[in-house]
Amino acid sequence: MTKSHQALGRGLTALFPEPSEKRAVLQVDVNLIKPNPHQPRRGVSQEGLAELAQSIKEKGIIQPLLVSEVDDTYQLISGERRWRAAIMAGLGQVPVIVRQADGLDQLELALVENLQREDLNPIEEAYAYQRLISEFGHTQEELAKRLGKDRSTLANRLRLLKLPESIQQDLAQGQVTEGHARALLSLDGTEFLNRLREEIISQGLSVREAEKRARQLTRPKRPKRKRDELDGHLTFIEEELRRCLGTKVRISWQGKKGKVEIEYYSQEELDRIIEVLRAG
Repeated sequence: MTKSHQALGRGLTALFPEPSEKRAVLQVDVNLIKPNPHQPRRGVSQEGLAELAQSIKEKGIIQPLLVSEVDDTYQLISGERRWRAAIMAGLGQVPVIVRQADGLDQLELALVENLQREDLNPIEEAYAYQRLISEFGHTQEELAKRLGKDRSTLANRLRLLKLPESIQQDLAQGQVTEGHARALLSLDGTEFLNRLREEIISQGLSVREAEKRARQLTRPKRPKRKRDELDGHLTFIEEELRRCLGTKVRISWQGKKGKVEIEYYSQEELDRIIEVLRAG
């Protein structure tokens, strides 16, 4: 295992050399820097970029970008937002630290930085994990260890990619939370998914309410007997009770509830009916 791989999970400090192996900070022309093809972030807020550009105009770039040399240019490992904001701010050069890294290192290092900065939304994080698994052959268990993550957390992130694209976008944009997403994942069928998604957004359902609603949608419905079918069934039972008890019996019902009325005309007849009932 290489040194860079051992460093994963130690946090943002793993991206930069220790004091004993400190490397020089270089000033590099912004036009010589190319984006990281393994960048986990899938979208950049223009509003946030403009705010960062204004901050860079006022204070400069405090933390150098991390790059690797590719021929006569440099490829970003991390710091793409700072690079784009620097261009927006009109800077001609940016501070960088050069580090040799292959595709796996670049993706892992970019992921670690963004995770530590909480820059990735859950969907971006899930896609980054998926790429590490599919493109570089990691198992979930290996990846969890190398990134200092709990395996169940990683597995739950990956499950988010089973959601339809529209709901993934809702999650990425913060319209639904991961708790809502778990409730949605418990449903089968596009109809139920879309119905619950609409209720979550339009009614502002809490996670607990969404989970309860998901259970309602997945609960199997008991087949309802038609009223005339029930009427016929109860009429038959009335006749049987009349025959057994030797008196008038009436059954009434509404919904799932009802009552049985047994008529008697004297104390002696009541005693007889009770004896019949006791005898089974």
